Amino acid sequence: MTINVNRRTVLGAFGALTISVVLPGHKARAAVLGAATQPPLKPENLSSYIQVNADGTVVAFWGKMDMGQGTDLGVAQMVAEELDLPIFKVFVQQGNTATSINQGGASGSTGIQQGGTALQSAAAEARYQLVDMASKQLGVPIPDLKVDDGVISSLADPAKSVTYAELIGGRFFDTQLEWNQKIGNSLFVKGRGTIKPVADHKVIGSSPMRRDVPWKVMGSGDYVVDIKVPGMLHARVIRPEVAGAVPVEVDATSVKDIPDVQIVREKGFLAIVAPREWDAIRAADQLKVTWSDSTPNFPTQAGIFDHLRNAKSVHREPGEDVGDVDAAFAGAAKVVEATYDWPFQSHASMGPACAVVEINGDRATLWTGSQKPHFSAAGVAAILDMPSENVHGIWVPGPGSYGRNDAGDAAADAALIAKLTGKPIRVQGMRKDGTRWDPKGPASIHTARAALDKDNNVLAWHFESKGFSRVDVNSNESATRDTLAGQLIDTPLKPGVGFGVPEESYGFPAKRKAWETVAPLLDRASPLRTTHLRDPVGPQIHFASESFMDEVAYAIGVDPLEFRLKYITDPRDIAVVKAATEKAGWQARTAARRQSAGDGKFKGQGMSYAQRSGTRVAVVCEVEIESKTGRIWARKFTVAHDCGMIVNPRQLTHTIEGNIVQAISRSVHEEVQFDDKNVTSVDWETYPILDITETPETIDVVLIDHKELPPSGAGEPSMRPVAAAIANAIFDATGVRIRQAPFTPDKLKAAGLA
Repeated sequence: MTINVNRRTVLGAFGALTISVVLPGHKARAAVLGAATQPPLKPENLSSYIQVNADGTVVAFWGKMDMGQGTDLGVAQMVAEELDLPIFKVFVQQGNTATSINQGGASGSTGIQQGGTALQSAAAEARYQLVDMASKQLGVPIPDLKVDDGVISSLADPAKSVTYAELIGGRFFDTQLEWNQKIGNSLFVKGRGTIKPVADHKVIGSSPMRRDVPWKVMGSGDYVVDIKVPGMLHARVIRPEVAGAVPVEVDATSVKDIPDVQIVREKGFLAIVAPREWDAIRAADQLKVTWSDSTPNFPTQAGIFDHLRNAKSVHREPGEDVGDVDAAFAGAAKVVEATYDWPFQSHASMGPACAVVEINGDRATLWTGSQKPHFSAAGVAAILDMPSENVHGIWVPGPGSYGRNDAGDAAADAALIAKLTGKPIRVQGMRKDGTRWDPKGPASIHTARAALDKDNNVLAWHFESKGFSRVDVNSNESATRDTLAGQLIDTPLKPGVGFGVPEESYGFPAKRKAWETVAPLLDRASPLRTTHLRDPVGPQIHFASESFMDEVAYAIGVDPLEFRLKYITDPRDIAVVKAATEKAGWQARTAARRQSAGDGKFKGQGMSYAQRSGTRVAVVCEVEIESKTGRIWARKFTVAHDCGMIVNPRQLTHTIEGNIVQAISRSVHEEVQFDDKNVTSVDWETYPILDITETPETIDVVLIDHKELPPSGAGEPSMRPVAAAIANAIFDATGVRIRQAPFTPDKLKAAGLA
């Protein structure tokens, strides 16, 4: 078949696609800008969450943002459902401090379960108000009205009708809501309008297409790196080669051949600015700096876990014992014990962070790729000595996030340089800045013990985590002390302490789960400062706890699945475990099977499960391992996922798939390398991540939909059990138990892989 097309036809086809998918969003935003001024942003104002435009479309003002998983589409579905509108008429304006209340940004997989439900409740009240208006205008009692596609009509006389647009289009609600007096993730509001019963759902539970894919594919939208402001200067921050060093002398003559270069210096902070970005890059590379002596005394790479074992605890959370743990161990017929190690890991976003700050008198604007633009704007305000309400924070898609990456530092850098120069400033790092200097996921060690009676029943389980704090620098970016710029200008420090314990429902007669943290390796401006990385400490905790469940099962000659089903008590947990193993075709075993996959390869199957903030996930992994090289391929995953009510099944599936791929990378590759002076992981060679040839052949997802339950999070829970499932599959394939991540070929060979 021959198809004759010309350039105009092709462009027309793509233009039609763009118009149908992308432009409605622009149209909705234009309507907002052209409408009446939005009333003051107050949590109790319905106008802070919902607006009906003059054309009948609706804008939901969301104080979070989407990191590429389509969460904003799920929020749009929840709002559309309550307003009885088709999804294409609802648009979400996100991450903008001028139009939305701070709902915590992307945080803790709360986009739908907290941020979405708050807007859903606001939309229910908006519908209530609109129906009340219609009742008065039409002279029809509320019970005798119906709503469909933004049209309210009389049940007895459908011709008697009025549209949302006719009632309030282009204006704002003046309704007051009940507010729970919380800002951030926990913010919730409600009015007299009630949430729809599940039986009436038309939009929730469907899978409309995402709106961001066309502009990303066509390159027609802006990323944060594309933001330009008149008079803007480009900046590069100069970092030391030895952590902890600060500039003593700066030789300005070393960059005198580069036009219009300015050196910016404040205490330990040093940067270069120039009108042209390439000049700033060249000058940063050329500038001669004499640095102070610094001896960070980082332990050796190999010695980090010994350091953790020997380091003094600065904080301990002993947890609350279930039963008499000490007595159970004292009277045990047998004790099984194992320790597990997890390294520092980098966010390794697809590109280094970027931010733009412009100061106009007593106000400023921040453009940022941070996942917490409200908090980031507050941090900029602190640096500029402004009230936080005077800084307009605008989220623009960036290179990724999944926790507190270098975006918060870029915003603080730009703010400080703008303050010192009086010019609009654009800061962008290089790859080495993003990978070396981003805050890290904490290294940790974990000890697990099980007490058994003479019949091999578990009497007690004792689990301990010890690591660097997951909040040495806070993840919300609002405090100057939590940024590199703030620490370099001697802001007083206030490090946080935090770690965690396994989330599960094992019904052992006695249980103890405790954690403790140690002091950071370098207290100020450290490349190894620690904070949140996706599912902050969930992967390492459950790598240890779920690997250990397999170890106990094998120690008593019981199939790992049978062992778990004997002790798991929560019905939803049992359901996901059964769903995953049945779908995967779990093969019972009581010892490592060491099955051949042909061509000198072993194959194995492993499982694990975890809870996370109400969500339950079970995973079965199948691996192939080359016997000579130790190369691991996690070739197939089966995931059973229960996050309560499912808003968008397709996006949920895609989110789970993304979790699996990233978790594989963290399990088999990712480990921050460092020496006694600094982090040496500075690029993809020194910090490798999973490449496309290593991704699974298959990811089967089993979704368990509990329509009777509120939705819970999906952005992180399926990240949690992956490492343990891989480690357990490695053992089944080879008989080698790996207790230290990442699971590299060298570790397999060192552990005895034949």
